[in-house]
Amino acid sequence: MGEQRSDPGEGERAHRPEGGSRALAADVAQAARAIRDGGLVLMPTETVYGLAADAGNARAVAAVYEAKGRPSFNPLIAHVADVAMARRIARFDARAEALAQAFWPGPLTLVLPVADERAVCDLARAGLDTVALRAPRHPLAHALIVAVGGPVVAPSANRSGRPSPTTFADALEETGAAAAAALDGGACRIGLESTVVALLDQARLLRPGAVTREQIEAVIGPLSEAEADAKRSPGRLARHYAPNAPVRLGVTEPVAGEAWLSFGPAGSGPFNLSPTGDLAEAAANLFAYLRAADRTNPMGIAVAPIPDGGLGEAINDRLKRAAGFVG
Repeated sequence: MGEQRSDPGEGERAHRPEGGSRALAADVAQAARAIRDGGLVLMPTETVYGLAADAGNARAVAAVYEAKGRPSFNPLIAHVADVAMARRIARFDARAEALAQAFWPGPLTLVLPVADERAVCDLARAGLDTVALRAPRHPLAHALIVAVGGPVVAPSANRSGRPSPTTFADALEETGAAAAAALDGGACRIGLESTVVALLDQARLLRPGAVTREQIEAVIGPLSEAEADAKRSPGRLARHYAPNAPVRLGVTEPVAGEAWLSFGPAGSGPFNLSPTGDLAEAAANLFAYLRAADRTNPMGIAVAPIPDGGLGEAINDRLKRAAGFVG
């Protein structure tokens, strides 16, 4: 678990505004004012870019749904500055405390019983009595939340069902027109949305991500299956993260007209998720390569088999949703 507390990745330090720390602080202050005024902001995180808004402002949250074309029954994650802020919003038990200590700040979302219903409005919680919370590791995200002074919802800054943006340019292309301000934090270091764990009666893995099942179970013990609480997590629609072209999975040889997302030393073409077979590299490249392949206007996108262990579970979850295979 030591890697969870490593320094921010190179991508998190890239693309800072010219003029040094004063210009950066001014940009963060402007973005925080936009959120407090009910506007939307493109916010970088270590996972993907988010479209951020005041979590307690129902009109601002509605604007996020509108900009994304997102179904209102799909709850949003509220991003917090630290555990202290999270404890004011949700009821923490010993399991939540242990996971927050181990993996926050970082790519882990906890679904917990809500304590303060005003801090994260009913619309953001999709009418549920639970709230999804995460403390992002990216320094710009943290600075923005601190400047706002409260939680911000920040679902991935793509139109609903599209691949999540992992670069500033892709975030601008997807939902930039709806944003009152935008923070450029460079390329996202992880490139997959956060792991989501519900801590209600039983601990359930609702969405796999960069914090793996094995890492979580090492802290709190075995996880139950997700079906009972699946509606409490974002990103659980059957067709999600989808490009325009149809996606075909487990392909060892693409057919003519297909863009090829290969994997490993035997892979070929411009969209090899990881020539060395590294799952972390594949995760970081996944959405960007789906987008790039889709821009070639192929008849389809063929994806090589990805090992299912560790981070591969999260990669395959996203790929299955892109292909419409997961309900």
